[in-house]
Amino acid sequence: MDRHQARTRFQALRETRDRVEAAALDAVWAALDTVRPEEILGEWKGGEFDTGHPLNGELAKAGWYGKTFESVHDAKPLMCRDPAGGLYSDLELGKGEASLWTVEFRGESTATMVYDGRPVLDHFKRVDDATLMGIMNGKGVPADGPYYYFFLERVAGAASAGRRSGEDA
Repeated sequence: MDRHQARTRFQALRETRDRVEAAALDAVWAALDTVRPEEILGEWKGGEFDTGHPLNGELAKAGWYGKTFESVHDAKPLMCRDPAGGLYSDLELGKGEASLWTVEFRGESTATMVYDGRPVLDHFKRVDDATLMGIMNGKGVPADGPYYYFFLERVAGAASAGRRSGEDA
């Protein structure tokens, strides 16, 4: 699968209402480009792929909105909405916040969010300039998963200093 096919397949999987097989997401992941931490700074709205992972649906119950990367040392993994609709970083759920690093995952070095208070890593790859695919990994998860698969969409008008000029969409 080439990058264009991966983007097309990603969109189809993202739009499905049915359960998504992890193997299909892994095939897409393998064809996507890695990304550097500095390229993903800004505000991102999140969503998940329903693979049957135990975490599926749990973040929505907590009011999860997405993630905000203020800088490589200031990442907010669990931006949630309060009852009035305001955004806040859920420090209790996340046991703190996070930072961005370049970490090897599946033989490639890519931007990875390292949680401060949990043994959790969120690895990212670029779908296009406005979309990231993520795989949550952590201590105790076997090399073949199960992983939690999610996506992030750049919030329009949010900081985009990390975008590479000339990157095709």
